[in-house]
Amino acid sequence: MDKTSVERLLVVTSLLICTTNQVITAHLTVSPSSSQFFEGKSVSLSCEEDDSSAGWTVRRNTTKRQRTQCGDGWGKPAGSSCNISYIFPSDSGVYWCESREGSTSNSITITVTGGAVILQSPVLPVMEGHDVSLHCQTKRPPSKFPAKFFKDGVFIGTEPTGHMTIHHVTKSDEGLYKCHISSHGESPPSWIYVTGNDLPVSMVMTSPEHAERGLDNDYDNVTTEHHF
Repeated sequence: MDKTSVERLLVVTSLLICTTNQVITAHLTVSPSSSQFFEGKSVSLSCEEDDSSAGWTVRRNTTKRQRTQCGDGWGKPAGSSCNISYIFPSDSGVYWCESREGSTSNSITITVTGGAVILQSPVLPVMEGHDVSLHCQTKRPPSKFPAKFFKDGVFIGTEPTGHMTIHHVTKSDEGLYKCHISSHGESPPSWIYVTGNDLPVSMVMTSPEHAERGLDNDYDNVTTEHHF
């Protein structure tokens, strides 16, 4: 997946974050807990469920295929979990849990790169007032290099060890982040979501149906229709 496609996927997902009064009975987690991965790593996605009889499965949207479930050409099902033994850039996309009745969990955006740098950032929305840690990491250790950080394409600072902490985040800190390490390269972008103190993280959702339709839109058109 090229850089433009990744940014397009992330922005579409971010624009479609919504709240709901629906009681969510499953929660998707990813292990290792990261929004970005190097190609070749193994990743496990799990539906932490309150009702195992609902038949929760992991599904995803990518730029090539939408609403495919684990085992349908990707991943290996293990109950309500899905294991990807070797992850490829084409596995970049939006993942969520879905029950037999069509109920959905929170969603997670995963970006996979064949490059030499990733940005480790929170997978789930961050509560306002909390701190956020960003780590610009190289593919091979040691990974403590000076790194430049960017938000929405604007330079925000250089950190000598590749670690940046954003203290007491607000909604204004929400955006598309990436990092760059000299002589190694630039990470893909990742969107950091910030939710208000009055809204539990588990209630912040992305509609898979909307994300599927949004992927068919032009990137420029989507960004001009930014509204909540």
